Amino acid sequence: MGTQERGEMLKRFRAFGVRIVKASAKLSEKPACRSLAKQLLRSGTSVGAIYHEACHASTKRHFITTLEIAQREARETIYWLDLIADAELLPAKRPEPLRQECDELTAILTASIKTAKSRA
Repeated sequence: MGTQERGEMLKRFRAFGVRIVKASAKLSEKPACRSLAKQLLRSGTSVGAIYHEACHASTKRHFITTLEIAQREARETIYWLDLIADAELLPAKRPEPLRQECDELTAILTASIKTAKSRA
């Protein structure tokens, strides 16, 4: 992946993180949801931060391992979004687009890991 592509992906991860922050803020307005909001906020924002770290990895192995961590955080975020949607804690229109974007980011991470491993 070239520098320009990585830059575009970083922007996409950051935009996703911003959307997660906003959804978490809406959730945390409800006392019973504070714990879920923290979990969603932690996993959803860490995906981009970890991807950013991977972009600056010192070795190919470090790059792959860091992407795998980002992938796990993305999958955890999907879990929290599904739980929030199933419990109807946010309006239906809010978690679904986030879920869809997280699915796409997870697929991108998975493809990047496979490509990096095949080149290692």
